[in-house]
Amino acid sequence: MVRVWGLDAGGHAFFQNAMASNLNFSGALLTNMEHALKTGEIIGVQYGNKKTRVRVNHVGDAVLPGRMQAQVEIVGGQPCPWDEALERQEPGQDEPKAAADSSNKRRFRRVRAGFPLELKDERGSGGGLNTQAADISGRGCYVETLVPLPLGTPLSLTFWIADDKIVTSAIVRSSDPGVGMGIEFTGLNEPTKERLQQHLEKLAADLESS
Repeated sequence: MVRVWGLDAGGHAFFQNAMASNLNFSGALLTNMEHALKTGEIIGVQYGNKKTRVRVNHVGDAVLPGRMQAQVEIVGGQPCPWDEALERQEPGQDEPKAAADSSNKRRFRRVRAGFPLELKDERGSGGGLNTQAADISGRGCYVETLVPLPLGTPLSLTFWIADDKIVTSAIVRSSDPGVGMGIEFTGLNEPTKERLQQHLEKLAADLESS
């Protein structure tokens, strides 16, 4: 059972439970969907306490009347929410464990820590928006929002590393209506990226041990 959300054909937000099968590290088959989906649409999926974004690759009718199924693919750079379940499988099922381990050894690993930050659209004169990153690394973050900013929007971001206030330029690299937006930190130098990454991983470790 997974939680699914996004925008329906009329532009209204929807939330529902669905069944996910044929799980692998790149996607799954969603069944028992009540809302009509379109090929290429981006929606949000949550399994347990892990969330991700997926792209609809194929849609079809489900067994139950009025329901549908959708083959979905995890959007590049997003975490696989059922990775732990897959890694417990025997070798040879779905994607090899070694491949998953290799993909997790990225220099800037995404951390899901609910990191607070202030976001300001540089195109206007409005004030900043206090929000939280759904997942974040030293290179960028993803902010969940039903109304994301357009692709390419220049931003100013403010956050804290311990007692140090950091202000950096950033840009919206992905914009998924009804789900959220991916943001790249464009103004951080490499030492600050490394420092932020270490800070995030410490936060994540403290959360796991609490």
